[in-house]
Amino acid sequence: MSVQGRAVLVTGAGGFIGGHLVERLVRDGARVRALVRYNSRNERGTLDWLPPDAVREVEVVLGELRDIESVGRAVAGTEIVFHLGAQIAIPYSFVNPRDYFETNVLGTLNVAQSALAHDVSRIVHTSTSEVYGTARQVPITEDHPLEPQSPYAASKIAADKLIDSYHRSFRLPATVLRPFNTYGPRQSARAVIPTIISQALAGDVLRLGSLDPRRDLTFVTDTVDGFVRAALAPEAIGRTVQLGTERDVSVGDIVRVVGEVLGRELTVKQDADRIRPEASEVMRLVSSPRVASELLGWSAQVDLQEGLRRTIEWIEGSRERFRTEHYVI
Repeated sequence: MSVQGRAVLVTGAGGFIGGHLVERLVRDGARVRALVRYNSRNERGTLDWLPPDAVREVEVVLGELRDIESVGRAVAGTEIVFHLGAQIAIPYSFVNPRDYFETNVLGTLNVAQSALAHDVSRIVHTSTSEVYGTARQVPITEDHPLEPQSPYAASKIAADKLIDSYHRSFRLPATVLRPFNTYGPRQSARAVIPTIISQALAGDVLRLGSLDPRRDLTFVTDTVDGFVRAALAPEAIGRTVQLGTERDVSVGDIVRVVGEVLGRELTVKQDADRIRPEASEVMRLVSSPRVASELLGWSAQVDLQEGLRRTIEWIEGSRERFRTEHYVI
């Protein structure tokens, strides 16, 4: 079974993972419709950064997840829906939590309702490892307690459980996919790895927040492979599946490895503006990939050093996209 020739929708297609997923689906022969949040400048996010041959046949539609009519039009006529659209920047969720709940919860409700109305054969909904809070046990499994430590995480738990309820109540053929800290080319400067790399390319002194939090880092091509596999695995319907490597590194470790790849010693100056509110910082996330292996036949293929090397190479050729003098929340 494959996606070749099948009509698919990607919400959040202009985002980091969404753009990579669109490219993969095109390469695999799918008929791709990409939903991008409406803007008057006709900007399409990372879709505008893809090779022209990767987006030439993509049907790009502008809409708004909070608008049931535009979501319904986007879903109509598709077989598989990859729902990645969300408000995602954690620091900004402390500033404007209402936007997160309206976009992430109401938007997911609209996607679920539209998927039912148009009888799609599969929906893959995107969760986040942030729903767990700081790990109580390592590695984290899918039955770990959900302990949101930010408004963003709380909104994603609500969206995940909405999808669960629609599967149980209405037999929505859905899988909740929970990636752990995806990184790679085309990621925005709001994320820690592009922040580290873009500053390192500009000089030897980096301005960062806490260096102690530990994360399970998954290269974007591996995460995208998990999405495609989840859409094609009947055993994954009604299940929550994590994508991770079962290895974690600290922010300080990432600085060290980036320095090794660049052949330079980097130093860090702590920036108070980059530190999360007290009791909000998630200190450790590390995934058990056992369920992904059993249900999807999935495992991560790109190790950290190789993934950082590829990311550095892309950022080095795209420096104009990064403003290292400003902190992006």
